[in-house]
Amino acid sequence: MDDRIEGDTYRVTPAEHERFADRGYVHLQGLLTADEVRELAATYDRFLRREIEVPGKDYCDMAGDYGRDPEDFSIINVMLPRRYHPDWQGNVFERRAASVAEQLCGPGMAIDYDQLLAKQPHKADAVFAWHQDMAYWPETPDTRTATVWLAIDASTLDNGCMRFVPASNHERRLRPHTPMLNDRGESHALGTELRPDDVVAPTPISVGDVTVHNERVLHGSGGNTTDGFRRAYVLAFRSVETITTERDLGFSHSHNDDDTVLDEVGVAGESR
Repeated sequence: MDDRIEGDTYRVTPAEHERFADRGYVHLQGLLTADEVRELAATYDRFLRREIEVPGKDYCDMAGDYGRDPEDFSIINVMLPRRYHPDWQGNVFERRAASVAEQLCGPGMAIDYDQLLAKQPHKADAVFAWHQDMAYWPETPDTRTATVWLAIDASTLDNGCMRFVPASNHERRLRPHTPMLNDRGESHALGTELRPDDVVAPTPISVGDVTVHNERVLHGSGGNTTDGFRRAYVLAFRSVETITTERDLGFSHSHNDDDTVLDEVGVAGESR
């Protein structure tokens, strides 16, 4: 797929653009080379080993409560790694993903948040509940979103690859979401239920591939029953105007900001 890469630009085909608009997500092959992924993985693993400090609940378990010991985390969630390790800002993934977001969503897109999601080995409960990202966020006039989900490891059916309900982004209303535990003070995750007529599309992808999804498509992921990690690196692009509105509302995608909005909908970024 290297012929589709020119420096910081990855060329999205018209068919891929159409799939993103129609289904709410698209699989793009070879956004990064194996060497580029390996370089990112070295820093990624420093976060997992806690060599780069991420304070408070910005290092948490997406599959359990906030009180769980980090050694027992099923889905290690690192919010805003580019904040806690500024040297990562402007890396090749950020640059190339930005070109994809602009092609799929139009001009004026910027990084709203970044996130690391690592499913530990032999964690059948490393399940990301079915949800729509917009259920976590405040309403804004411009909801355009390109969430770019990079496979640091091959993402398979056995280790908990992404799953989508194609075209669910066209439903007129968001589905009702509730906290996966008793309330948002105990756990980060929200979830909703599948309907009998929902068609689920598991989406395994290779190292260096990405899926890109919008703000309304229904998605989730299964547990990891393998001997290895399933590491994902997520960048969510939204319009500059939307990001400004969020910050003016005190919505920062971090648990560590005193003015972060905590309401009945949600507080922070998420992505499977």
